Amino acid sequence: MSKRLRVELGERSYSIVAGEGLLATAGSYLKEIGIKSSQRLFVITDEQVAPLYLQLVRDALSNEGYQVDAAIVPAGERAKSMSVYEQVMTEAIEAGLDRKSVIIALGGGVVGDLAGFVAATYMRGIPFIQMPTTLLAHDSSVGGKVAINHPLGKNLIGAFHQPLLVLYDIGTLRTLPKREIAAGYAEVVKHGLISDEAFVAWLERNVGSLKKLETEVTAEAIMRGCAVKANVVAEDETEQGLRAILNLGHTFGHAFEALSSYSAINHGEAISIGMGLAADVSVRLGLTSEEVPVRTRNLLQAFDLPVEWPHALSPADVLEVMKRDKKGLAGKLVLVLPREIGKVEVVREVAESLVLEVMSDLQRGEG
Repeated sequence: MSKRLRVELGERSYSIVAGEGLLATAGSYLKEIGIKSSQRLFVITDEQVAPLYLQLVRDALSNEGYQVDAAIVPAGERAKSMSVYEQVMTEAIEAGLDRKSVIIALGGGVVGDLAGFVAATYMRGIPFIQMPTTLLAHDSSVGGKVAINHPLGKNLIGAFHQPLLVLYDIGTLRTLPKREIAAGYAEVVKHGLISDEAFVAWLERNVGSLKKLETEVTAEAIMRGCAVKANVVAEDETEQGLRAILNLGHTFGHAFEALSSYSAINHGEAISIGMGLAADVSVRLGLTSEEVPVRTRNLLQAFDLPVEWPHALSPADVLEVMKRDKKGLAGKLVLVLPREIGKVEVVREVAESLVLEVMSDLQRGEG
């Protein structure tokens, strides 16, 4: 049985549907939201997901009378590059897509970001649908932030472009490596840490079942995480204020990813370390108690996520990348810091020297 959640954004509102076996009936969901069979569909997926689910989705859509084309991109963050973006745009043009065509993102967060950015910029914007196949993508598929990377920083080239629908087939998670499942739980934990202590306590009680991907608890975790994000996005769609709290751990994490060329450390691992560091900075500023970094790291480690300093990275180099973060203002560090479990605030003009000190302490094993 599927679960549903509505993201309330006025005329841009849409549903998140989560359950088992949804990809096999994907065409019926498109009909439900008014996509006509005359509208051409263009699926963007990657080389790992394509052999598993592309034909299944093609058949499900074709059975409802849709014409379907597809583009397959490299797996991993390297797909969020200007060269891959240009190639996918070329394939979309060659497929004859017009302004009524619909792009479908079939894959994890990278595919969702790339496909969403293609949709946002093709003919000045066409509709798209998210079909996430990773746990991590429960976060990125909701809220309409789409982007590609630049060698100098992550997600610096992007747009706000809301999907028409998020169709989340939980069955796809069972083909993921354990490392990817753990990475996904970093964002689930984040949603609890920013606004819902009761959710954090629930996660602490259910770690074992969640790591086994037991259907009921996994669906519950995904929808509770999505609900947190949906509520924030509904209040601040284009990140003018409140939405920035969703970036807990991300200013650190994005720097780790950029300096490791988006390969040695994945997104969930990077923000896991970043959330621990954010808690350390908060303690150092006197904003929270020692319990917060301890409880934060204990929960992350329970999900097999790293909390130690990324090997071979220099705190000074990390700081330089953080200063280019798009959330910064006039070169000043802006960080999301916890006040307590389930409550955070955006702190502006955090002293670079303090942040460098905290990172250096963790590198020495004193974090």
